[in-house]
Amino acid sequence: MSVTTVLFDLDGTLLPMDQELFLKAYLGGLCKKLAPFGYAPKAVTDGIWKGTGAMVQNDGSRRNEEAFWEVFCGLLGEDCRKDEPIFEDFYRNEFQKVADVCGKNPAAKELIDRLKARNLRLVLATNPLFPAIATHSRTRWAGLEPEDFLYITTYENSSFCKPNPDYYREILDKLGLRPEECVMVGNDVQEDGAAAQLGMPVFILTDCLIDRTGDVSQFPHGGFPELNEWLETR
Repeated sequence: MSVTTVLFDLDGTLLPMDQELFLKAYLGGLCKKLAPFGYAPKAVTDGIWKGTGAMVQNDGSRRNEEAFWEVFCGLLGEDCRKDEPIFEDFYRNEFQKVADVCGKNPAAKELIDRLKARNLRLVLATNPLFPAIATHSRTRWAGLEPEDFLYITTYENSSFCKPNPDYYREILDKLGLRPEECVMVGNDVQEDGAAAQLGMPVFILTDCLIDRTGDVSQFPHGGFPELNEWLETR
């Protein structure tokens, strides 16, 4: 059947990114923001990583947001969730400086505009490890708007993470879609390639390739020119 919906990863796909530089700028900025409120940098970093691990291991029994805060508060103190507004202020303000370590590829917006002109539905299927406020910011860093997408996965609305195939199944269930009417575009062979386990065609964008096994050849792959050509045949 013809494709009706294109799922896109964000970081390293629509938004060019060196993950190591991004994480250094992100965690450094967050630790600096929280330090005046009594949060030790090492404790914050450990809490973020262990909270992220809890989200990745989430089995669907709760939202990723709750999985994160349960672990984070368990490590840094049960009262730390009352400081959630400080985190939100960070994402509204200091987090915006992290855009400086990311790139912007005009080809991403050009592609999104072409697909919208074809009346295809677009989903931003970014690993839901961040709150919406941070995910929407990163979307704008790529030269796009949250309104370009029918649905965006965030830690508030998701109960699984990549590479769990149930992450993709949850999206399909929420939107009433079948795998065969969708395609997934991402830069991570393992995380984005997991959509193929549901029968969804996958294209791996290689501009910021992440491949832990060296087996990108199992999927159609290449840069934006190759991606455009591939999508034209869907």
